[in-house]
Amino acid sequence: MRIFPLFLIVLLMLFSVSLEAQDSEDYEYTDEFVWGINKNTRGGLIGGFILKKSIRISENQFQTFGLELMNVKHPKETRISNPLNGNSFIWGKENYLYSIRLQYGREHVIFKKASFQGLQIQAILAGGPTIGLVAPYYIQNSQGVNEPFDPEKHVDFNSILGTGNILQGIGESEVKFGLNLKPALSFEFGAFKSNVSGIELGLMFEGFTEEIILVPNDSNDQFFTSFFVTLFYGKRR
Repeated sequence: MRIFPLFLIVLLMLFSVSLEAQDSEDYEYTDEFVWGINKNTRGGLIGGFILKKSIRISENQFQTFGLELMNVKHPKETRISNPLNGNSFIWGKENYLYSIRLQYGREHVIFKKASFQGLQIQAILAGGPTIGLVAPYYIQNSQGVNEPFDPEKHVDFNSILGTGNILQGIGESEVKFGLNLKPALSFEFGAFKSNVSGIELGLMFEGFTEEIILVPNDSNDQFFTSFFVTLFYGKRR
């Protein structure tokens, strides 16, 4: 995707000018805690949720500790409906991939905002280990029984009545290990000194020690790249 290299170029430019763009005012806060909802190109309607703690280490730099909980989808997943009852399911999907991302990073303030108004822009680089939970995808068969999807057994999508219960297969998950890296830009619009709200735009690079099988009858990946937008809100002091 052409947006990926363009985003990286813009991010590097902003990092390079950040040292010249600082003003001499001290910050009004030393740490903040934010939470948010993520939308990304490898997720569904809602990609997942984030938590992040930031601690000031210099005038314009913070260290961050983050946790992300994401549902990673296969790009060829297709949701269809059973003509008999109208229930929908994902044809050919065998597994979910839930990524639990632990992250340590740095934030550099590029442009400061006033205490009660304006826009603040921060450049972010964070990464760390990923714990991947590969959980079986449950469907409801023609007898109304929930069972894991089996590509050798379920060869006719008309025999599937719908999707199983939410998180039904989570207790049967296989654990996979990997790493993640996130360059991003944060745009804060908060109107109050003690609150923070805004959006974060960036790229997520994630890799596992082996290929993750999500849709067995298609190509699957070991390495995942996505573009994301996170809406966040939090407190600072």
